Amino acid sequence: MRLPLIAPADLTPEQRPLYDDMREGIAKSFKGFVAMRDDGTLLGPWNPWLHEPAFGKASWDLVRALADKPSLAKPVREIAILVTGAHFKSAYELYAHVLVGEQRGLSDEKLSTIVAGQRPADLTREEAIAYDFASALMAGGVLPELTYRTAVEAFGQHGAAELSYLVGLYALVSITLNTFDVPVPEA
Repeated sequence: MRLPLIAPADLTPEQRPLYDDMREGIAKSFKGFVAMRDDGTLLGPWNPWLHEPAFGKASWDLVRALADKPSLAKPVREIAILVTGAHFKSAYELYAHVLVGEQRGLSDEKLSTIVAGQRPADLTREEAIAYDFASALMAGGVLPELTYRTAVEAFGQHGAAELSYLVGLYALVSITLNTFDVPVPEA
C-alpha cells in the first residue's frame, strides 16, 4: 500500500466531515466485505479519498448518487461493476464485489467467469445487456449503437445512463485502488 491508513484520531479538520459521511454511508450501504477496521480506520478506496479530500469528496458524492435509489436491479449492477473491476484487475474491487455479488444471488460460476474476464453463458437477458454494455465501454471507443439501444429498451433512458455512470465510477474506483496498491484485507 502506497498511502498510510489514516486513523480517526489523526484526521485533519478538512478530512473529518468527509470521513464522517463516508463512515455513515459505508455502515448503511456497503455490507458483506471489510471496508473499515475495528478502530474505524477506512480501507479500500475510502482511505486514498481521505488523503485528498477535494477529490475524495467529489468521488464519494458520485458513489452516493449512484447508490441512493438505483433504478437497475442489484445483480445487473454487480455484473457491470465486476466487468469493470476485472478489466482493471483491481484486487480490492473484485474481492468486495464478488462478496456483494454472492449476496445479490449471482452464482459462483458466473462470478468466477466474469472475474476471469469472460462472459458467462447463463446470464439473464438483463445481466447479458449489462455485461455487454460494460465490456464494450472497457474495450474503448464509442459504445456501439445497438448496445446502447438495447440498454435503453431494457432499462429506459435513465437506466442506461445509470449503467454508464456506474461503469465510469467503478473505473475510477479501480484506478484509485490500483494507483495506491490497495490490498485485499487480511482474513
